[in-house]
Amino acid sequence: MKRAIVTGGAGFIGSHLTERLLREGHQVLVVDNCSTGREGNLAHLFTSDRLQLVHCDVTNFQALKPLFKGVDWVFHLAALADIVPSIQNPDNYHRSNVDGTVAVLEAARHARVKRFIYAASSSCYGIPRQFPTSETAPIQPMYPYALTKWIGEEYVKHWNKVYHLPCLSLRLFNVYGPRSRTSGAYGAVFGVFLAQKLAGKPFTVVGDGTQTRDFTYVSDVAEAFLCAAESDIEGDSFNVGSGQTYTVNRLVELLGGEVVYLPKRPGEPDCTFADIAKIKERLDWRPKTSFEEGVAIMLDNIDYWREAPVWEPASIADATREWFQYLGSVKGLG
Repeated sequence: MKRAIVTGGAGFIGSHLTERLLREGHQVLVVDNCSTGREGNLAHLFTSDRLQLVHCDVTNFQALKPLFKGVDWVFHLAALADIVPSIQNPDNYHRSNVDGTVAVLEAARHARVKRFIYAASSSCYGIPRQFPTSETAPIQPMYPYALTKWIGEEYVKHWNKVYHLPCLSLRLFNVYGPRSRTSGAYGAVFGVFLAQKLAGKPFTVVGDGTQTRDFTYVSDVAEAFLCAAESDIEGDSFNVGSGQTYTVNRLVELLGGEVVYLPKRPGEPDCTFADIAKIKERLDWRPKTSFEEGVAIMLDNIDYWREAPVWEPASIADATREWFQYLGSVKGLG
């Protein structure tokens, strides 16, 4: 049994990782300020005497430090997500995603934890020119969220190099599954589409729907975190993807419903597609859930999105106005 901390463990991916760690027999301390995470995501696990939830902001080093005593593994998932809010409030994103990462790294360093696994983002690649995209592709974040997640990853690698903290970074591609966020800014495609389906509204597809995404099922991602913690590799980054890429049109076909097409947004790639050869070879990890299986599970759990906001073309245009205003003028996007 290991003693693990999962920051952001009440969130979407964090709750699945927490569930997986408990199933493996480990002891888990979830650290979450529940600003975007939900205690309800962990409700089915509260009967376990190996789970503890502490409400704490990851930027508060003094509050974090005593929590890390005797901890073996740290999984740092706590972060602010979404593109539009990061454009509107970049200082909040820097505080949470950069300052918060440094605080968690320092708490882990002082506690001499045995493994530190960071949830990085594939958005660091910006608009890639090679597919599938390998870990050696150019780093070109296009908006503050992507930038702050990449800077956090650089801090993680630096703490490994300077302080010998055993760290790994996982660059996640388009994670989906039950308990994905139901509120907040427009952007998470599954949450948007499932709420629209429940409300009997058409799916709002950006562009012509032929753009593809490397949709990666959340239980496969939780497995990748576990493989990373159990390995002795450190100071490196690994892509975590499905090994495939799927059109948005295919997604709406599987979900079933009418479609409304919206203008293509600047700063969004036409394709995301992870090269996962490295993680397969070095961590012996492989995705197991097919896209069709994953979408079917989402539909079986669709009631989770019943209280989610229902986005329509007018509200989407209003919410993404600043997206077009700023990213539309970025050099290299035209």
